[in-house]
Amino acid sequence: MASLLICGFVGMFSETALNIAISNLMDVFQISAATAQWLTTGFLLTLGILMPMTGLLMQWFTTRQLFIVSLASSIIGTLIAALAFNFEMLMVARVLQAVGMGLLIPLMFNTILIVYPPEKRGAAMGFVGLVIMFAPATGPTVAGLVIEYLTWHYIFWLSLPFLVIGLLVGLKYLENVNELSKPRIDLLSIVLSTIGFGGVVFGFSKAGEGEAGWASTVVVASIVIGLVALVLFVLRQIFMREPMMNLRVFKYPMFIVGLLMVLSCMMIILSSMIILPMYLQNGMSLSAFAAGLMLLPGSALNGILSPQMGRLFDKYGPKWLVIPGLFIVAVMLWFFSGITLASSITLIVTLHIGLMVGISMVWMPSQTNGLNQLPPELYPHGTAVMNTLQQVAGAIGTAVAISILTKGMEKYLHNSPAPNELTEMANAMTLGSQNVFFFAMIVTIIGLVIAFFIRRVVVKRAAMSPMH
Repeated sequence: MASLLICGFVGMFSETALNIAISNLMDVFQISAATAQWLTTGFLLTLGILMPMTGLLMQWFTTRQLFIVSLASSIIGTLIAALAFNFEMLMVARVLQAVGMGLLIPLMFNTILIVYPPEKRGAAMGFVGLVIMFAPATGPTVAGLVIEYLTWHYIFWLSLPFLVIGLLVGLKYLENVNELSKPRIDLLSIVLSTIGFGGVVFGFSKAGEGEAGWASTVVVASIVIGLVALVLFVLRQIFMREPMMNLRVFKYPMFIVGLLMVLSCMMIILSSMIILPMYLQNGMSLSAFAAGLMLLPGSALNGILSPQMGRLFDKYGPKWLVIPGLFIVAVMLWFFSGITLASSITLIVTLHIGLMVGISMVWMPSQTNGLNQLPPELYPHGTAVMNTLQQVAGAIGTAVAISILTKGMEKYLHNSPAPNELTEMANAMTLGSQNVFFFAMIVTIIGLVIAFFIRRVVVKRAAMSPMH
């Protein structure tokens, strides 16, 4: 677990660390914002294409084989990124890093489900929560410091030794935990899944970027083609004897509730975590480093609390964590939807801390509870479904947040007597941000209604795999 967690942490760290460097990279490589955005879009797109296949890969290759390929891809990608002297080289590096992460995250979840007994799974999943939440949170702050005093290359030079250490620890201690069933590989399923998930993630990512937004032909075409391919993919999986992604996981009601909780958390986090730094920098005129520093306490606390929430879940079940957690999130977002340029930094930091504590009460307990209901042979498929749909929800959340922000700003500036004045621009940014937080609050309230259906899954020992 230590080797998986170290590598997961470094991978997630470099995913967000680069976001702070984007404006810096636009100057260095002389590229437009839309081109630079590909460093993030390409990463998400690779994850969206690879994640659906992880269920199949885990039945074909051993834990060690997948771990070594994942780490080799991450290390080579990070090394190329550290040496990159043009945009194309950095882009290739990002794709290789995404391949590493796309294999590692599902592997981490699957290993926990097999290795840990149900009554200890919450705490173990909590450590994954620490990686998934704390690493992306420290990324922008550390990157802000690195860019201020060194060059952006050092973001990757810093990550490299940790990945090598993770690989060495894994080679020494990691055991093969999954049983190989080697199901038939169906090429049509792989093609449909690639076009389907890839098209949807690409379409929504593109909608969040360009000037044309949702009206762009590329956006509409990729989402429509993606959705058609997904419908065909789902139909094919239902009628196959050995499906690539086993949709029988949707027969388990707590898995569905857990999945919906995770997707709502993903949308809340991504919509607020994209808008908040933009608001702090463009609305309140703070530097990138100061904005990163303000968001650090909440995100760090979320990561630190994740293992604790996991232990509380093991002891008391999900209901007493998830429902109060979503209530806290809804209250914080309601306050966020009323922030103005006169709001103090202390207020924003406090609200962000409350938001992240609430999320830590919801995410891992509902995810663990959902996966607990699956029989062991569906573990790889359950983790593949959850991780894939998280990428899709992330792309949708980001695109919707950006378009709500843009529409709010345009509406304000359209009615403004002096739309080019800095104060008016800041006021427009405030109105757009308020609208995004209001959208996130509605998502939370829907999640809260669903949360009342959550109940603790009792795992029968007889249903455990022979590994125990």
